[in-house]
Amino acid sequence: MRPLTSTGTRARIYSVVRRIPRGRVATYGQIAELAGLSGHARQVGYALHALPSGTRVPWHRVINAAGGVSLRAAPGDEVTQRQLLESEGIVFDTRGRVPLARVRWRAGAPRREPA
Repeated sequence: MRPLTSTGTRARIYSVVRRIPRGRVATYGQIAELAGLSGHARQVGYALHALPSGTRVPWHRVINAAGGVSLRAAPGDEVTQRQLLESEGIVFDTRGRVPLARVRWRAGAPRREPA
């Protein structure tokens, strides 16, 4: 059984995720830390999973610490996430990972377009 994420906690997570600019990604752990939930990356995953279909929260910009798209319970959802990221110019390597050193969002850093 997975823990429930409170409405207030979800709101903090969604607020951070909305700040990730197009063409950038953040990790679940990074979002947790920025939302004041250090060490609770899974809570970020639960909150993103709870988003309704058609949401404007850019959930697809959150990836795992290895730089990849995490597998989902519903087959094919990870393909959708990858396609959304690729449509923003994110390139995946042959192992299905993104170059985090180049495309990771740094909160508070000046905005610049991805290379």
